[in-house]
Amino acid sequence: MAEMLSSLMVPVSSWLRSSVHRRWLDHQGLRLLGFSQSARMQTGFGPLDNEGHLIEDAKPDTTLTARMTHSYAIAGMRGIPGSLSLADHGVAALRGDLRDAEHGGWWAGRPADLSSAEERRKQNYLHAFVVLAASSATVAHIPGAHELLNEAAALWESRFWSEEEGVFRESFSPDWSGEENYRGANSNMHSVEACMAVADVLDAPIWRTRALRVIERFIHQLARENDYAVREHFDRDWNYLGDYNRDKPTDDLRPFGLTPGHFVEWSHLLLKLEAALLRHEGSAPSWLLTDSIGLFNAGMKAGWNRDGTEGLLYTVDNALEPVVHNKPHWCQAEALTAAAALLKRTGHTDYEKWYRRIWDFIALNMIDRREGGWLQELDAANRPSEVVYAGKADLYHAWQSTLNPLLPLSPSFAIAVRELDS
Repeated sequence: MAEMLSSLMVPVSSWLRSSVHRRWLDHQGLRLLGFSQSARMQTGFGPLDNEGHLIEDAKPDTTLTARMTHSYAIAGMRGIPGSLSLADHGVAALRGDLRDAEHGGWWAGRPADLSSAEERRKQNYLHAFVVLAASSATVAHIPGAHELLNEAAALWESRFWSEEEGVFRESFSPDWSGEENYRGANSNMHSVEACMAVADVLDAPIWRTRALRVIERFIHQLARENDYAVREHFDRDWNYLGDYNRDKPTDDLRPFGLTPGHFVEWSHLLLKLEAALLRHEGSAPSWLLTDSIGLFNAGMKAGWNRDGTEGLLYTVDNALEPVVHNKPHWCQAEALTAAAALLKRTGHTDYEKWYRRIWDFIALNMIDRREGGWLQELDAANRPSEVVYAGKADLYHAWQSTLNPLLPLSPSFAIAVRELDS
């Protein structure tokens, strides 16, 4: 049974209690799922343009395939026609051409489509999403999903988890040699999400312990001592790489500087882990709530309305001055998810105000009512832009933001959705 604390804390006047708002969230989620269905390719899924067509010369992308599999597996559990077939297609691709049959693990795409040595590296970021997809597909009873989950989780544990450090290693050469001299907050953040899913789906509490250790390192130690401004880039000796990718400020995964959208994404993950620990262990560190509040406040202060226009920008430098003023859609999605989570956890009206304000921004600026989907990025003046993200490849962030407000903080996403309509 899901924890009930959230529903008790939410004020009667909250949008989260409004039947009209909840129907609106469902409608927006359905629109997103419908728009992204055309991302299916012969193998896996590929990126879409702004009109919802596969981009020219589209190739299967393993991260997109994992995210689509996760999304459509859960949509299928909710009774959305076509979704289970799409999730089945994704599981088959992850067990087929996108998997390295010789050395194990997953490529970024089909080997023939990968032109550089960097593209062929085995990345923790990708493997975390394969594990997440497999766990959601297992809950949805997709054929082959449980086998995929067992294989992916075992490999993820043996290759990427560092028991000594309490974090996930970043990347390796295709044959698992040549570990990268890097420790990244981004891939470890998404690993926390996947850890909580695996813990619930496989009834394996060790994964919640690992999620807590990751959070302790990156947030309770490193970010807390930096006023909750999350530093992203470290070497294997945990030296901060303050100039990392200074020449690549618009990199889509490892941009120079700090990413306020990640501050708020960590914020709601901490509350979800707190709820999971309370539900399963009966206790959780009190600092999880304290740190969650600190992260949200730091993220909104560093990133929101920095140019006199609403919205959360992409990156700031080490002094928290804006670097990339453009506003990715996922930053807004994670901010509203964090506001909703803090509202459920505390009942404080400030988070209701933020939740409404962020949705107002998205509704008036990012939801594309003509072509479908969400605009993936706006510039500083809130005009459509493609500096960091081209087209409309991402379903995962926007779609989850339409469901997360409807869910309790625990259990993990797929199981909570299964229970939502039961």
